[in-house]
Amino acid sequence: MHLQESGEMYLETIYVLTKNNSNVRSIDVCEYMGYSKPSVSRAIGLLKNGGYVTVDGDGHLSLTAEGKEVAEKIFERHTMLTQFLVGLGVSEETASEDACKMEHVISDESVEAIKNYIENNRG
Repeated sequence: MHLQESGEMYLETIYVLTKNNSNVRSIDVCEYMGYSKPSVSRAIGLLKNGGYVTVDGDGHLSLTAEGKEVAEKIFERHTMLTQFLVGLGVSEETASEDACKMEHVISDESVEAIKNYIENNRG
């Protein structure tokens, strides 16, 4: 199953929320993302069917190994791109917003090139 940007965003959100609280539920995702319960429920169902998320009897969400791999990749891209843009003089807020858009479309090759640039140009 190929994930679209929205699926990646849901996985990243679950990943971020899980870092602070191991008992993440759909309502937490709703509140964090500002989406309606039906929208989140549908997305979680698709992610569950795709093998990215599991839901236990109490409604707690967990990322599968594949879901966690995707979420970590997107989160790393977001963090790295935000830091890169801030380093160029972009405000933190704008950098984070732009990184959120870029993280889903940028190639692995470009990500690696930016990582190498950052590592080789630390002051």
